[in-house]
Amino acid sequence: MTGRETRIILLWDGACDFCRRCIEWMMARDAAGRIKPVPYQDVPSPPMTETFRARCGRSIQLFLPGRPALSGGKAALAVLSLLGWKKTAACLSLPPLVWGVDVLYRLVARNRWFLGRVLFR
Repeated sequence: MTGRETRIILLWDGACDFCRRCIEWMMARDAAGRIKPVPYQDVPSPPMTETFRARCGRSIQLFLPGRPALSGGKAALAVLSLLGWKKTAACLSLPPLVWGVDVLYRLVARNRWFLGRVLFR
């Protein structure tokens, strides 16, 4: 995003009901409003590229000021840490647990349309 942004930016799939529910859950727990969720479909081009748009369609993208962007399971763990579950996120960030988090994230992400229909209808 821009170099002037000081809040943490989380790009997510604004067309996905499962993703929207996850964002609502996150926002209810982010009392300080540190994380700014932005549907990736709302990001103009540039800075959005077709390659990055495809990446956003597969997984969340987290931009922390002054740090490299995080994607997928690692981004989800960073969000949990920001929401106050630092010890849990730190533990799950260690190998081999982080590999399991990545696999689970990909499994959920690939099936999020189904999960959204089953869990939230």
